Amino acid sequence: MIRRCFASIFFLLIIIPILSGCGAQRKETQKKAEEYEKVRLVMIANGTEQGIESLTAKKFIELVSVASGGNVSIEFYPNDELNGGNTNEAVRSLTEGSVDLGAYVAGTMSMLDPRLEVSTIPWSFSSYKEARKIIDSTGGDYYAKILSEYGLVYLGSTHNAMRQLTNNRNPIHKPEDLQGLRIRVLGGEVYRLLFSTLGATPVPLSWSELNIAIRQGYIEGQENGFFLMRSGKLNEIQKYMTVWNYLYENYLFVANRKTFEQLPPKTQKLLRDKMHAACEWSRDYLENTERKIRAQFEADGLEVIDLTPEELEVFKEKVKPLREQLKAKYGEEACKAFLIDMEKNFEKDDDK
Repeated sequence: MIRRCFASIFFLLIIIPILSGCGAQRKETQKKAEEYEKVRLVMIANGTEQGIESLTAKKFIELVSVASGGNVSIEFYPNDELNGGNTNEAVRSLTEGSVDLGAYVAGTMSMLDPRLEVSTIPWSFSSYKEARKIIDSTGGDYYAKILSEYGLVYLGSTHNAMRQLTNNRNPIHKPEDLQGLRIRVLGGEVYRLLFSTLGATPVPLSWSELNIAIRQGYIEGQENGFFLMRSGKLNEIQKYMTVWNYLYENYLFVANRKTFEQLPPKTQKLLRDKMHAACEWSRDYLENTERKIRAQFEADGLEVIDLTPEELEVFKEKVKPLREQLKAKYGEEACKAFLIDMEKNFEKDDDK
């Protein structure tokens, strides 16, 4: 009998705090839900489920759901699933309001306005740290201004990568090694012009078509960052990688303006705040992961080549006229927003 009493008391001591905690949690969730109107949004992206933009989107969706008590829900579709893999159609669907939210690289978004590519002028960023600081200040303000002209609200930016080059034909040490090489590039003009200047044959191609195009021999090489290459398993079908950090590319997270402005102010702020948090999380994640990916690539047999400062200078000298051409095209306002060829007083760091 005494043992039964002790057992009952012990059970109550354990279960009551648990029930109290569950009750408090339910009240907190209910309180959050009462603060936000129910709304369901649709978000699209170009990359795979494992791509950094998809990971960022999922983090964003999680943060929004928790903070709103589930009242603000977002359905996510990677790989341009809603547009049959057609990236240009996907971007148009964002401007037209067929979908509510999206994540696309600046080079892809430049189909709306070439000025969005200003941040991709070759060798304009020296590090991830520098890119973060510029984009989170004057650069982001510039994105917001341009995107607004096309019915979009700029919500945030995360890294795609400092971009590297892979191919199946030969190691790349000098511009002559690129002669005639068929390289997949994004649709933006910077990529086409740069590789044409270096003697390669740039081929605009959707990300969803790239893997099979390489396997079939239609494409010999491509340029991307370590993270995206891993998500697309490109290291398994390419022989050589040249590490040259020639260009920084980032994802722009946007919302259709009409949809966004119809949301309650509290929900608008929620989306902005949680997108900022998700982008900061994914930037840190990519930077911390990239070196590990490189080591794995090398262990798996991909030949990774680091250009020497002298080799890199030859490439930079070759594209110097192109840089001047692009700066003139995008204009002083755009170049100033991204501190192109201006003094940058940032501390040096050792990231790529």
